[in-house]
Amino acid sequence: MQPTVAFFDDSLNPAVRGFLHSPATANGDALILTHGAGSDCTAPLLVAISETFAGHGYLVLRCDLPFRQEGERRTRPPFPGNAERDRAGLRNAVAVLRQEVAGRIFLGGHSYGGRQSTILCAAEPDSVKSELVSGLLVLSYPLHPPRKPQQLRVQHLTSLRTPSLFVHGTRDPFGSVEEMTTALRLVPAKTELMKVEGAGHDLGFKVKARAIELPASIMPRFEAVFS
Repeated sequence: MQPTVAFFDDSLNPAVRGFLHSPATANGDALILTHGAGSDCTAPLLVAISETFAGHGYLVLRCDLPFRQEGERRTRPPFPGNAERDRAGLRNAVAVLRQEVAGRIFLGGHSYGGRQSTILCAAEPDSVKSELVSGLLVLSYPLHPPRKPQQLRVQHLTSLRTPSLFVHGTRDPFGSVEEMTTALRLVPAKTELMKVEGAGHDLGFKVKARAIELPASIMPRFEAVFS
C-alpha cells in the first residue's frame, strides 16, 4: 500500500480537501478522483482505485466536491444549483496538482463526480481544451435517472474533446451498455467503454472479489487508452 495523507488547501475558493496517495516510484503523472452524489471521497471504490494507480506510479488526489464540504449537504445529495461550484472545485484540484507534477493530469470520478468532470472539460474554450487535463476516467456515468430513459444527460457530449475511458456495469439502472454506446458516439474525442459484467451502478464493488479485481482490470485499459 502506498503512503496516504490527508490533504487540504483552503487558500482556494472552493477549497480542495481530500487524501493524497503518493507513489513509491513516480511516473510524473497524476489522477484526481471524486465521488457520487450520495457518497464522499472515502468510498471504498475510490480508495481501491487510488491505491492501484499509486502503485503504478501516479500521484492520486481523491477529493470531496464542494457540496460535500459545506453546510447541510455534508451528508445529503447536492442541490442542482451547486453543480457549477462543484466544477470550480475540480478545476482548483487540477490547479493544485499542476504544482506537484510535471507530467499529465487525469480527472474523473464516480457517477455525479464523473459527470461533472465531463461537463467541466466540455465547457472549456477550444483554445485551452487540451490544457486542463489529458484525459478522463468516468465510473458509472449517470446517463439518465433510473426508469427515465427519456431524460438523457448528453447535451454537452458533442463538445467533449477530452479522451475518455468510461467504466460501466451491464446492470446499471442509470443507463444500459447499449445506451452508453449510443451516447458515446456523440463525443468527438477518443472514447472507450469498459463493461463490467453483472455490475450495477456501484460497479459490483460490494462483492469482495471484485473489490480486488476491478481496479486491477481498469489499470491496463486506462494505460492502453492514454498511451
